[in-house]
Amino acid sequence: MSDAHTHSNADFNFAVPDAITFDQAIDLTHSLLAQIEAGSLPDSAIEATLAKLVSSENGARGFFVTYLTDDRPLADQPSPAVVNALKTSAEIVAELLVKNLAMSTAMGLAHRRNHNETMANGSDRVQQRTTQLIQLVQLPQVAEKASQLQQSASTGAGPYQPFLDRWGYDAEQRLAIQQAMERAIHSPT
Repeated sequence: MSDAHTHSNADFNFAVPDAITFDQAIDLTHSLLAQIEAGSLPDSAIEATLAKLVSSENGARGFFVTYLTDDRPLADQPSPAVVNALKTSAEIVAELLVKNLAMSTAMGLAHRRNHNETMANGSDRVQQRTTQLIQLVQLPQVAEKASQLQQSASTGAGPYQPFLDRWGYDAEQRLAIQQAMERAIHSPT
C-alpha cells in the first residue's frame, strides 16, 4: 500500500497520508475548504479526498472539527460529494457525528449559563450543521449510536456513559443531549 492516495487530475493536488495525524487532517481540511469555496475542484476529487480523509479516526476528527466550525457557509449546505464521502466510513463517521451533536448541545447550554452568547451561537451552529449531516447521510449506524447515547444520557449506564462522565455533563445537559438526538434521528430532512 502506498503512503498517500493521489489522483491523476492535474488540478487536484491533495494527497491524504495513510497515517494522517489530527493536525495534518485539520490543515488538509482548511486547504480543501478553500479550494471548494474557490470552485477549483471537481466533485469527484472532493469526494475521493474526503472519503480517504474520513477513513481514519484522526482524519475524520480533523475534518469534523474544521468543517463544523468553519466560518464559511459551505458546511451549512453540504454538497452531495461531501455527503457521499461521509457514507464511505459509516462506523467512524457515525460515532463522530453523534459525539459532535452531544458535545455542541451540552456546550451551548454551558456557554449560555456563563452568559457567553457568542460562544453559545458557535455551539448552536455546530449543532445545526451536525444535525443536518446526520439527516443527510441517513446511516443506520448513526441511529443506533444516537439511541445508545440517548439511553446512556437517560439511565446513567450503557456504552456512552464513560463519554458523558469524561465531559462532566450534568442532568440538564444530558436531557438536552437526549432531545437533540431525538430531533436529529426522527426529524424529516
